[in-house]
Amino acid sequence: MNPENFSPEHFLWNYDNGVATITLNRPERKNPLTFESYAELRDMFRDLTYTPEVKAVVVAGAGGNFSSGGDVHEIIGPLTEMAMPELLQFTRMTGDLVKAMRGCPQPIIAALDGICMGAGAIMAMASDMRIATSATKTAFLFTRVGLAGCDMGACAILPRIIGQGRASELLYTGREMTAEEGERWGFHNRLVEADALLDEAQVLARGLADGPTFAHGITKTQLATEWNVSLETAIEMEAQAQAICMATKDFRRAFEAFAAKETPVFEGD
Repeated sequence: MNPENFSPEHFLWNYDNGVATITLNRPERKNPLTFESYAELRDMFRDLTYTPEVKAVVVAGAGGNFSSGGDVHEIIGPLTEMAMPELLQFTRMTGDLVKAMRGCPQPIIAALDGICMGAGAIMAMASDMRIATSATKTAFLFTRVGLAGCDMGACAILPRIIGQGRASELLYTGREMTAEEGERWGFHNRLVEADALLDEAQVLARGLADGPTFAHGITKTQLATEWNVSLETAIEMEAQAQAICMATKDFRRAFEAFAAKETPVFEGD
């Protein structure tokens, strides 16, 4: 994927010197997802694995909302008419979006405002960091439509962010988590004013993009893969991962800059 020329059909794309900004852009409907936009987002995050020019990613929504989740008329309605094999194909595809977000090496920052619900809440959850406004309302509302809370990895990821009890409450009840709760519980990294939201997210992304991006990719991999291993295994995994990073040119650049009392300029190799 060439980030300079990438032209998605179902969302906006901006690329600026290593930072990609993805904007869900159906503001008149609070940016819902469709079968097609799910698939395009999944494919785009998969392609980012092989797009080293992109160093960090910001995901945002247009019009003062992040996303209302799956489109009621374009997804929910058709799902009620599908047979089980088609339903399983859909649920695997939506899960593949989360796998692709977690699997790409770039840190993903979600810029959240207004409605952040259903699959929108899942995309926020699947991001590495979340910056929100006081108007952000997040809900994993699957039980409200007669479904289980275990959607797209929610039962695996959400408890690790906010704890088992809090995740259980949100996934059983489908209630809204306020912005203040989200910050207090650790779902939101911080709250900012709405007019500063995108700038704050992009400043954070720019700082990451200017850092040792190969090492950031290793950090993201280890954060994901160490969930289900023993402490002894995790320590060995980190020993091997860190040895790999010590063989990079960025490590030597940092040492040489430190010795010269200069700021290191990382190049991601």
